[in-house]
Formats: sequence, C-alpha cells, structure tokens
Amino acid sequence: MTRSRAQDLNVCGVTAAIAVIDGKWKTALLWLLESGPQRPGELRRQLPGLSEKVLTQALREMETDGLVHRDVHDVLPLKTVYSLTGFGRELSEALAPLSDWGHRRLEKLAATRSAS
Repeated sequence: MTRSRAQDLNVCGVTAAIAVIDGKWKTALLWLLESGPQRPGELRRQLPGLSEKVLTQALREMETDGLVHRDVHDVLPLKTVYSLTGFGRELSEALAPLSDWGHRRLEKLAATRSAS
C-alpha cells in the first residue's frame, strides 16, 4: 500500500487504518511504545533486523500520521525520545482484538499441523 493511501479521504475506514500501520515494523513499534517513551537505540535493540534507516523512516511516518511524538532534548549529544500520542494509543487499543484473533489463528494452524 502506498503512503498516499494514508492521506486519501475517499477510502473505507479499514483501508485508512491499514495504510497508517502498513509495513513490517510499525505494529511492532506501536507495541513497544505502549510500555512508555523510548529512544531509537532502545527500539532497535528490541527489534533485531531493523536498520537505523528503516527505523527513522517508520518513526517519521508515524509522527506525520500523529501516532508518535518526537521529543528532542537540547543536550550534547542530542537525545531523542519517542512516545505514543493519544491517537497512537487509541490505535494500539483498537488493534488489540485483531491481535487476539491473529493469535487464535496461529493456534488453529499449529493444531492443524500437529494433527497431520
């Protein structure tokens, strides 16, 4: 899905929501930021395989979409901290039932494979 879909006013609500969380890392970042504000390095350590470039891009998109707040502390070296906004927390809560459904699906797949 393209970034332009996140700004398109003529799509259904589900498409608008998915456009905001589209990508490999955004849902994981939402989940990690639920526990409180974190620095980019802390986020990268918790998500092996996530490059600094992709992390920066995802966080910038999430900031543009109003999901995260970027707080830059004026110290040397600069200290940047990301946290969920109220809107981001609301999205995270809305995704909880979908996450539960996904876990039930995985359990069902595991049961089917073990029965074979």
